[in-house]
This record gives sequence, structure tokens and C-alpha cells, in this order.
Amino acid sequence: MQLDIDIYKTLQAGKRSFALNVQLQSDSQRIVIYGPSGAGKSLTLKAIAGLLTPEHGHIRLNGHTVFDRKAGIDLAPQDRRVGYLFQDYALFPHLNVRQNIAFGLSRRWLNPRVRERHDKVEYWIRTFGLEAMAHQLPDDLSGGQRQRVALARAIIAEPQALLLDEPFSALDPSLRNTMRRELGDLQQLLRIPMVLITHDPQDVQTFGDHVVELRDGGFERQVQAPSYLQASEAPVCKDTAIR
Repeated sequence: MQLDIDIYKTLQAGKRSFALNVQLQSDSQRIVIYGPSGAGKSLTLKAIAGLLTPEHGHIRLNGHTVFDRKAGIDLAPQDRRVGYLFQDYALFPHLNVRQNIAFGLSRRWLNPRVRERHDKVEYWIRTFGLEAMAHQLPDDLSGGQRQRVALARAIIAEPQALLLDEPFSALDPSLRNTMRRELGDLQQLLRIPMVLITHDPQDVQTFGDHVVELRDGGFERQVQAPSYLQASEAPVCKDTAIR
């Protein structure tokens, strides 16, 4: 994946202000943005997805400009061809598993019909082992099952990149390793480039082909392993611009 980000955004909350000032260029298939809560990780991901509009700068994916303030380009989220996995999975509580997955194919804000069938939906239901609960609502699912549904919905439209917001934080610790392995196998099978944000060093170790640290709204150059990783285990960070 070719990812080129150079954006600036200020946010105001009462008397407090926060400046997101991010520059990143990468050709890696797996990019991990890590840092503490409040560093601006989710804001960066939302900007890539088109859910947050920067005040200045540009965002390019695989050579295509999806945002450029000077050129007046700001593609709608559905036109950026990215799959977004929210931290809480954001499944529609009134739609069953099959309908939630099918929603990823729709370009309109219409609920898929209960009895509607689509070959691609059925394929991903089988692939993720969701046949037995395809008719169930999200509240009836386990954390791992909800994540599989959200992943299926994110990738069913064949996105050019997959954006993951703390994808394992809502899972029990015993389930995280299993889901990391499943996600890693799926990404290698489909060859979908991904950007994953996290504060968990295990995610960094598992998915970090290109790792950058985000603090106080800007990237810091990663020269050595972060203090909470063993130097022998940490991926090498490269091509990271300082804010």
C-alpha cells in the first residue's frame, strides 16, 4: 500500500485545544500507529476514512488523492474504498448477522431485508464460521463473533485498505491471541493492506511491518524499541516524519 499523509487539524473542547499534525509516508502492507490514549490515533484513522476533515494538507492512498485541501478534493467515505473496523465494532443492534454483513455492500442508507440472500454475504458467513448464528442479533454474540461480523462487513466490498481502531481491546485477554492470529492469516490471504492503531505492544509485535509512535497529536521518530518492548522483538520503524 502506498500511504501518504500530511494533515493538520485543530480541535477545541471548552478551553482546551488539541492540534493533530501528522506526516507519514509508507509502502508497507501493515502499518501500526501506537501511542497512549488521547494521542490522536483515532483522529488520524478517521481522517484517512473521511470521517474527519483536516484544515490543511492531503491524504493519498495507492496513488489516488482522497483529500487535498488546496485542490478542493474531499472524497466521501464510501468513495474512498476503505474498510473501517471500529473499536466497539459499531454493529447495528437491530440487524442480524447476515444483514450487518450485507450492509457493507450497500451504498444507500437502507437496511438489507431479513430474507435477502447475496452470494458474497454467504461466502463470508461461511469463511468466518458464522452459519449457526447468521440469524442472531449482535447482543446474542460473543466478543469474538461480533469482531468476525464487523470484519466481514468491512472487507466484503473489497476495500483497497483496511483501517482498524484498537481491534482487540474489547476482547477478553484469552481471546486476543486467537483473534490476532485469525486477522493475521486473513490479511495475508487477501493481501489487503491495513493501518492498525493500538496502545498494546503485542499488537505492535504481531502486525508491525512499519511502526510509528504518535504522541500529543504528532509522530515521533522511532529510533529504538519503545521502553515496553524488548529491542529484539520490536519491528523496525522507517520513513517516519517528525511533526
